[in-house]
Amino acid sequence: MSEAVQIIGAGLAGAEAAWQCAKRGVPVELYEMRPVRSTPAHQTSDFAELVCSNSLKSESENTAPWLLKEEMRRAGSLLLQLARECAVPAGHALAVDRAAFASRVTEVISQEPLIEVKREEVAQIDSAKITIIATGPLTSNALSEDIARLTGADHLSFYDSISPIVEADSIDMGKVYLAARYDKGTADYINCPMSKEEYDRFYDALLAAQPVEEKDWENLNYFESCLPIEEIARRGRDTLRFGPMKPVGLRDPKTGKTPYAVVQLRQENLRADSYNLVGFQNHLKFGEQAQVLRLIPGLENARFLRYGQIHRNTYINAPTLLRETLQMKEYPHIFFAGQICGVEGYVESIAAGLMAGVHAAALGMGGESVPPPRETALGSLVHYITHADAKNFQPANITFDLLPPLERKIRDRKERHKQQCERALDGFERWRHREKEGNIPLPASIL
Repeated sequence: MSEAVQIIGAGLAGAEAAWQCAKRGVPVELYEMRPVRSTPAHQTSDFAELVCSNSLKSESENTAPWLLKEEMRRAGSLLLQLARECAVPAGHALAVDRAAFASRVTEVISQEPLIEVKREEVAQIDSAKITIIATGPLTSNALSEDIARLTGADHLSFYDSISPIVEADSIDMGKVYLAARYDKGTADYINCPMSKEEYDRFYDALLAAQPVEEKDWENLNYFESCLPIEEIARRGRDTLRFGPMKPVGLRDPKTGKTPYAVVQLRQENLRADSYNLVGFQNHLKFGEQAQVLRLIPGLENARFLRYGQIHRNTYINAPTLLRETLQMKEYPHIFFAGQICGVEGYVESIAAGLMAGVHAAALGMGGESVPPPRETALGSLVHYITHADAKNFQPANITFDLLPPLERKIRDRKERHKQQCERALDGFERWRHREKEGNIPLPASIL
């Protein structure tokens, strides 16, 4: 007999955690407050709904995102399997049809006999029950207050942003071109090239555009890797050209030259009837957005299916509160997973859910589990959020900087990353096939 695991939140982390527990024979009570109570950013009641981007990052071998996903695939990640089923063309990246992906995750999770789905809001946490808190960046106010009570201190928060989406047939294809940066992967991105004059006109209009009411801007603490485009622009006239509008590697086949600036659009769904503006998250009034974004070549008559928005993102001070198993130090029956535990990004959130599910299942079966080795991507990600400087803690994406350096210095970056990946996967396989008493091996199959 195994003790049931209660999981609060059926987003990316919660859905993955539920699956990992169920595949080990551990029953799950999965709570999702939507549609009983919605959020400012979600549009459906489906599990694992993606609200910012539809990209799960690079699939190029020997990159940090690829390494993390490769470890997760070997660990039997359900959500990565379903992401591949719902993939849309995105060059060397893994991007999904959001609606199809969320629908498929909801279907598979709901049909698993060991997972009982409960559509209700959880406002209080029982520290005596094995519980995974995976409520993500939009945790309800009531539960946020209880988490603050449980942690003994105010939890941290920053604000995250959502990119606009346009209808494909409203894009003037005569003014744009299809290409992937450096011709890497297939040419799946629509590129809107800008001359210096067009860029300057766009930049000036962006700075002059009105944000939402001033009260919503008070005390905003943006995460540096997801700044609103107008915030980037305020740091200097060329900051956009070195950020989301970087033209490097995007030669225009019509002119044979690299444009002064480029706006990239990525396919949003399998039907290819909508595209999102890559890196164009913002917090401007909708009317202002329409005027500014239609200054982009090719988007003069764009019809917007969704404008940029901003929403709260809540996370705990993980270095102070969590063990490397994602358990609370003070309340070992309580686990945190996903963005609320201090990881940033879709793939990282799924990874944290996978790890929390593994460790919670072991606890539910009366055993003990060991975190992945430090040299793995999974191990390094968890190591960061549990050992970072607590006074200056900010969520992190997976990068090679999180992995320990090689014993032998290698100057060539590609070769160094290749060897780091090989070392990580060797360490992961040793962990995966561990036979230490009390540990539960990872499942061999996904579906």
